[in-house]
Amino acid sequence: MNTAKAEMQSLLQKLPDDCTFEDIQYHLYVIEKVRKGIERAESEGVISQEAVEARLSKWATK
Repeated sequence: MNTAKAEMQSLLQKLPDDCTFEDIQYHLYVIEKVRKGIERAESEGVISQEAVEARLSKWATK
């Protein structure tokens, strides 16, 4: 697993030179949300596409 410092360096190398602090914060936010989502999926499991569609069909209006 990469260290936080290594991940930050990698992110900064990928962003354009004229990026703003807000751009950096946004990308850090997205990376953290994705990481947490993956961790949650690994610990709690996932559900199938069919199950999602069945659940949503109860709320969606046609």
